Amino acid sequence: MDIKTLKSQFLEYLEIEKSRSLKTIENYNRYLDKFLNWAKISDPGQITDDLIRNFRVYLNRTEGVAGRTLKRNTQNYYIISIRSFLKYLAKRDVKALQAEKVEVGRNPSREVEFLEADEVDRIIAAANGGDFKSLRDRAILELLFSAGLRVSELTGVDRDRLDLEKREFSVRGKGDKVRVVFVSAGAAAALARYLEKRTDMDPALFVRDRLAAIKFSGKSEPCVGKNKIKSGSLRLTPRSIQRIVKYYAAKAGIIKDVHPHTLRHSFATDLLMNGADIRSVQAMLGHSSITTTQIYTHVTNRQLKEIHQAFHGRRRKK
Repeated sequence: MDIKTLKSQFLEYLEIEKSRSLKTIENYNRYLDKFLNWAKISDPGQITDDLIRNFRVYLNRTEGVAGRTLKRNTQNYYIISIRSFLKYLAKRDVKALQAEKVEVGRNPSREVEFLEADEVDRIIAAANGGDFKSLRDRAILELLFSAGLRVSELTGVDRDRLDLEKREFSVRGKGDKVRVVFVSAGAAAALARYLEKRTDMDPALFVRDRLAAIKFSGKSEPCVGKNKIKSGSLRLTPRSIQRIVKYYAAKAGIIKDVHPHTLRHSFATDLLMNGADIRSVQAMLGHSSITTTQIYTHVTNRQLKEIHQAFHGRRRKK
């Protein structure tokens, strides 16, 4: 059986047996296609140590659209997809390189950029009008910070799932995992004001206003994967949310490069700085592994330094 047929069957295996999300499958397909197009092989038996090593060199020297080389963690995504494919081949008793022989490189330590409390307040306050767009945008900003949502989770929320009395609702995150998220009093009030302005019947929580929709002639913005928007829908796309966040960050005079994920980072650091334990933060962020949540320990590290300076060495003579 040729390798492209096996790749297609592997992707079906991820979808059916492993219940991976459509976005994950799209990513695996893209990574494996790049590898196979580069390798120009037709048989899985042609995958060797040398081939993988040369591909890694190629990835390390490849320049992206902006003329920069691929980040180390992006390079590792390619290798992880190849390893997973090789494990699948072994499961099928197809002769190929053993997956264990392919090592994934270490990712560089991640530095999380987050906003200080006053910066969050300034961004939210920048959406201060009483028109539909201002009320909607303020509700978006409040909810991103209040619930720590990923942008794909935010755009996927339907308004009938929102319970403003209980101030909580469920979202479907990575790997199609469902979790409950919570809404602050300020976010609930902003959402209520925004929803009072809604006159359409679109199920989406966040939508374009009707004048903007007319310009699109009933067509949605392009979007892929599980975030695909049906033609004629008013639902905002992740790209729209990114533009909204960047607009109000600039309006508030924030110099940092602010994205929707920056508000998610700020949500997590705010919880930790106010005494939340890391396991609770993990659950609220929807991280499957505590290791992912530990990127926020820079906050607790800062607090430890303050404790050290305040209490260490007091009994020593000056």
